[in-house]
Amino acid sequence: MALDRFSSLPGVAARDAATAGFVFNHTMLRVKDIRRSLDFYTRVLGFTVVDVRAFDGDGFSLYFLALIDDPAAIPADAQARRQWLAQQAGVLELTHNHGTEDDAGFAYHDGNSQPRGFGHICISVPDVVAACARFEDLNVPFQKRLSDGRMKSLAFIKDPDGYWVEIIQPAPLD
Repeated sequence: MALDRFSSLPGVAARDAATAGFVFNHTMLRVKDIRRSLDFYTRVLGFTVVDVRAFDGDGFSLYFLALIDDPAAIPADAQARRQWLAQQAGVLELTHNHGTEDDAGFAYHDGNSQPRGFGHICISVPDVVAACARFEDLNVPFQKRLSDGRMKSLAFIKDPDGYWVEIIQPAPLD
């Protein structure tokens, strides 16, 4: 198997049969202004809001988004939708702590300044050049344009909280 070449890396273990069926389901980002974040992730990147869970008594809400080609595939029934959602890969959970949008000085740490930690999420697009041109037209802030640096096949844009979103395409650029 082609992946056997990685088995000699320090700390790498063979996949235990007990993990069959495990799915990397979602990544959570805390966001300051849910309206700005939902606009970015739905309008700019094409995500669909799949579920919303409000915990008003605790002062926060969760928004689950996914890149869905056929929104009709999302179950209408809340329990069925949550079961379906738990089986999906690549879900984005936006956590909004109520009131942060009204605090001008409030900001989440994006992980790309000191102390460094979290780095970015990544979206694969069919045509990275066309996607980046669209982001330019939409005035999306870039961290790295295709023309910047040595790696000319990828770009990084920023969401409203400054989180980096890497933009790649599966096929090599011509």
